[in-house]
Amino acid sequence: MTEGDTFLPNRSNGRTETQFTDCNGKTSFGMSILNLSNAIIGSGILGLAYAMANTGIIFFVILLILIAVLSAYSIHLLLESAGVVGIRAYEQLGYHAFGQPGKILAACIIILHNIGAMSSYLFIVKIELPHIIQGLWPDISDYWLVDGKYLIIIVSVIFILPLALMKQIGYLGYTSGFSLSCMVFFLISVTYTTPPMTCTIIFMCPFCFILNQCYLTTNSYTAFTIPIMAFAFVCHPEVLPIYTELKNPSKKRMQTVANISILVMSVMYLLTAIFGYLTFYGNVESELLEMYSKKDILILCVRLAVLIAVTLTVPVVLFPIRRAILQLLFPDKPFHWVRHISIAVCLLFLVNLLVIFVAKIRDIFGFIGATSAPSLIFILPGIFYICIVPKDKEPLKSRPKIQAILFVTLGFILMIMSITFIIIEWVTGKKISGGH
Repeated sequence: MTEGDTFLPNRSNGRTETQFTDCNGKTSFGMSILNLSNAIIGSGILGLAYAMANTGIIFFVILLILIAVLSAYSIHLLLESAGVVGIRAYEQLGYHAFGQPGKILAACIIILHNIGAMSSYLFIVKIELPHIIQGLWPDISDYWLVDGKYLIIIVSVIFILPLALMKQIGYLGYTSGFSLSCMVFFLISVTYTTPPMTCTIIFMCPFCFILNQCYLTTNSYTAFTIPIMAFAFVCHPEVLPIYTELKNPSKKRMQTVANISILVMSVMYLLTAIFGYLTFYGNVESELLEMYSKKDILILCVRLAVLIAVTLTVPVVLFPIRRAILQLLFPDKPFHWVRHISIAVCLLFLVNLLVIFVAKIRDIFGFIGATSAPSLIFILPGIFYICIVPKDKEPLKSRPKIQAILFVTLGFILMIMSITFIIIEWVTGKKISGGH
């Protein structure tokens, strides 16, 4: 059987149904939601208050809803394409759309994005773990114990690598649940630390308050806002691996997993952004926790919770990278522990080097959000759908195909705009603003 011969028709009562040939899933519906939610959430949540400070509350809410809806729609396109092909691998969709070049392109974009995501998670470890150690042991004298460069290596070897060596991503459902619990604690703590007077104004007169904040901040939009928000919703490389391992899989069932995950994360994102922004207003940094006290016990607990959450997310993000590498280099080889372990070790080594030498987390959010995020959310799912779904089923002039074309066009526009603004800001050192 050649690489393209993975679609098997199964006739039942006169109907032709898709049979997937890649794996029989054993992961429950609930565990799949936890894994996908954990893939969505992560270090991106720390940049959303910064995004709100640069857009205003109203425009931020509009952007949040828009990107969440578009993310759910792009997952729909992926699932439809996978249903036609009969295999649930992002790289194989690229192969069926454009042959070997399409497979290489899809794999490279997944690798680029997820390495960026892993880097941003470990960047949080690099920043926050020294603060936690210094807060718990103020008189510590060993320099290496408060040096983030050494600490990320220790965390990678002791905690991340063993989880990354799991054979299937479904096994990480329990750690994903714990990770999400830590993020809920983070959300509650951010809410608790918001000034009481601000909370009173919000709930007593929300309309006047929002109008006021909108007037104050809508003109301070910067180039990094949309990339940061797009980065916070990218879970598409993990969708198909999770679909592969879903028990009793169907497009409707997997779409429900995606919709629930996106909805829950949208609510968490909105609340975190609002209360984080209202605590610091225009002074908020791209890494929210940097704004809080480094000695307060509650904040130390919050830092630890976020640290645990992002650490447990790294293995979930690593799985699609390893799968993409295996699809590129060993497409016809059966599972082998040596390859499985070697790829994980090499990836963690590469990411650790990247985190050690990158100065600001905003640079990771902005660059990855501007390049691979639009590709994974908008461009590739739309192109796959247009090329893979047969013309006799959906003609090019049909409404679904036209919607997909507009979707891809939007992705290219956002990518070009974001890259242009970021390059200008990097070159000039000035924010790209719409006003004062």
